[in-house]
Amino acid sequence: MSEIDLSKFEKKVIMRNIEHKDIEKIIELQELCFPGMDPWKKDQLQSHLDIFPEGQICVEFDGEIIGSCSSLIINFDEYDDKHTWDDITDEGYITNHNSDGYNLYGIEVMVHPQFRGMKIGRRLYEARRDLARAHNLKSIIIGGRIPNYHKYADEFTPREYVEEVKEHKIYDPVLSFQLMNGFTVMRINPNYLPDDAASNQYATLMEWNNIDYVAKSKRHYKTSFPVRICVVQYAMKQISSFEDFAQQAEYYIDVAYDAGADFCVFPEIFTTQLMSFLNEHIPRKAVQRVTEYTEEYIELFTDLAVKYNVNIIGGSHFVEEDEHIYNIAYLFRRDGTIEKQYKLHITPNERKWWGISAGEEVEVFDTDCGPIAIQICYDIEFPELARIATEKGAKIIFTPFCTEDRQGYLRVRYCAQSRAVENQIYTVIAGTVGNLPQVENMDIQYAQSAIFAPSDFEFARDGIVGECNPNIEMVVIGDVDLEILRRQRQSGTVRQLKDRRRDIYTVHYKK
Repeated sequence: MSEIDLSKFEKKVIMRNIEHKDIEKIIELQELCFPGMDPWKKDQLQSHLDIFPEGQICVEFDGEIIGSCSSLIINFDEYDDKHTWDDITDEGYITNHNSDGYNLYGIEVMVHPQFRGMKIGRRLYEARRDLARAHNLKSIIIGGRIPNYHKYADEFTPREYVEEVKEHKIYDPVLSFQLMNGFTVMRINPNYLPDDAASNQYATLMEWNNIDYVAKSKRHYKTSFPVRICVVQYAMKQISSFEDFAQQAEYYIDVAYDAGADFCVFPEIFTTQLMSFLNEHIPRKAVQRVTEYTEEYIELFTDLAVKYNVNIIGGSHFVEEDEHIYNIAYLFRRDGTIEKQYKLHITPNERKWWGISAGEEVEVFDTDCGPIAIQICYDIEFPELARIATEKGAKIIFTPFCTEDRQGYLRVRYCAQSRAVENQIYTVIAGTVGNLPQVENMDIQYAQSAIFAPSDFEFARDGIVGECNPNIEMVVIGDVDLEILRRQRQSGTVRQLKDRRRDIYTVHYKK
C-alpha cells in the first residue's frame, strides 16, 4: 500500500484580522446570521479597519469566512449605564475608539449557521481575550442579545428570563454561550438595538475580567493631554545660499524648542525663498531648480527634528518625481522618521506658472502626540478631505499656506475654522509674509497664522487658541488639549461627529 497523502484530508482553519478585501463577505455573512436585522454598511467596516484593525477578527475555513467579531477600546466609566449600541459604537463607526482606554467592548460576534458545531464562537472569544491581555485591559464588556426572549416575554420580565437562563431552565443561544465563556451579567439595558425584535430590544451587559491585568501608575483618568504647537509666520526675504535658508529655519526651531513645543509648523512652499539666489526668471525652470535641493531640505529638517526634539511640519516643498512636480508637505518626527502628504487640489495659479501635479491620497500620521493630518493651503477649502481625515482618526489638521492677498488668506482662515467646528478637531494655519520682488509669481505675501479649536465652552474663546499679528515675521505658540477634545466629542453642547445623518448622506473615500 502506498503512503497516504494526508494533505487531501486537511481542513485549514485560520484565525486572522479582517482586511478591506473581506468587507463584502462580512456583510454577506451578517445577512445570513442575522436575517431581518440591518447589516453593516461598507463605510462602517472600512472605518473599523482604519481606526482599530487589531480588533476586527475573522475565522477562515478552507478559504471561506465562517465567523467574525468586531471590537473597540473605551473607558467604560465614561458611558451611561443605560447606553445603547449606537452610543457605544458611534452609530457603528467606532470613531470613539480610545487606544488609552481600560476596556475592550465587543460589538458583534457571528458564526455561519452551517459551522456552529465547530466551536468557532469559542475561538473568537478566546481571540478577544488574547487581545485584552496583549493591551493590558481590565476587562471585556459586551452588550449581548437574548434572541429567545420573545418566546417568553409574556411569561417573564427580562430580569426573570436572564435568571432562568442562568439556572439552565431556559436555553438562549447567545446568553447561555456567554455565561459558559466566563462572562457575568452586570445589568440589562433596554432599547439597545432597535432592530433586534427577537430580544425585544433588550441586551444583557456582561463583563469578563482580565485577571492578568496589571495596574500602571501612569494609567489613570486623564484630566488633560496637552500638545504645544509653535506656528512660524515665516518671512520671505532675499538670501544668498541654502545655508542662509537653513540658518533662518533653525532659528525658529530653536524658538520652538525653548518653548517646549511638540510641533513646529512652517508655511507652504517657503523653500521658494531659494529662488531669490538662483537667478532663474522663468517660473517653471525656477521651480525645477528648487527641486534640486530636495535631498538637502529633507536632510536638514530630519536632523533638526532630532537635534531639537520637536516634530516638524516642514511647510511644503516642490519635489520632482517621475518627471512630474508635486507640492509635498513633510512630517519630520523627532524620532527621525519621515512622512509626506501630497497637495491634492492644485490652484489655477500653480498650474499656470509652475505646472504642478496633484497627489492622490489623504494621509493620517501617528505621532507621539496623537494622529494628525496635513492639508496644504487650497486643500483645507474642500470639506470632504477634513471629514475623511477625521474619520481616519486625525485630531489636529495642519495647514501650511501661501497667499498673496487678504482675500486668499481669508479663504484659508475661514475654511480652517469651519473644519475645526464641523469635525471637532484642532486646525493650524501657517503662512508666509514679506516679499521676494526679484522672484516671478512669489513677489508678495499676506498671512495671519493661527491655531483654531472647536467652538464650545471648554475651548478657547472665539475658537482661537492663538494668532499672529498680520504680515509680521513672528511665531504664535499655543496649547491644545486632546483629552478635552475627546470628552467634548462625547458630551459637548453639540456633537457633530455623533449627530451626522449617515442614514441620508456619507462621504466616500475612493482610496
